[in-house]
Amino acid sequence: MTSSFYHQSQQEPPPALISEPKCQFQVRFAQYEDLDAIAQIIAESFHSSQGFWGWTFPLLRLGISEDLKHRVTSTKPHQACLVAIDTNYSHDIPIGTVELGLRYSDRWTQLGRSYPYLSNLAVHPQYRRRGVASGLLQRSEELVREWGFQDIYLHVLEKNQQARQLYFKQGYRVHQEMEAQSIFCIWQRSQQIFLHKYLPN
Repeated sequence: MTSSFYHQSQQEPPPALISEPKCQFQVRFAQYEDLDAIAQIIAESFHSSQGFWGWTFPLLRLGISEDLKHRVTSTKPHQACLVAIDTNYSHDIPIGTVELGLRYSDRWTQLGRSYPYLSNLAVHPQYRRRGVASGLLQRSEELVREWGFQDIYLHVLEKNQQARQLYFKQGYRVHQEMEAQSIFCIWQRSQQIFLHKYLPN
């Protein structure tokens, strides 16, 4: 794995990535050696490396990496980190990721039972809009069925139009809306939507 691939977000993607709307990839369980690359993808997807908070980006990436290491090495059942790998390379290059786990009902969800929960769906900037996120969602749903569940849930910010369109296209529907606070500014609030999808056998 070449580290330079994950530090070129300010450069234009190679011509091949522009001209090809789809890419060849496979989805598998994340391995320990994938985690630094996964942390970079998540950090680039959810946090800006520019502007006022840019100086915190390396710290955020390190924190994400450490959290991933803890979860991936855990023996807790019903927990998985999946990674999409570009199969055009002779060595594995992660291009997207998603996590899946079992959560328990709280005052927000009020489901009254444990439920599969999807989080940290992220795709490398050069591979977005090429079917990677949909592939990760599909494999997550297959895994939920293998666990013996027929429902899957996730949160998305109301202002994240691109993510909302993806989830709605894949069959997710609004279960509940709630107010969420920014991680940095407690006075900056945004609406968070709790989505659900029924997975028939």
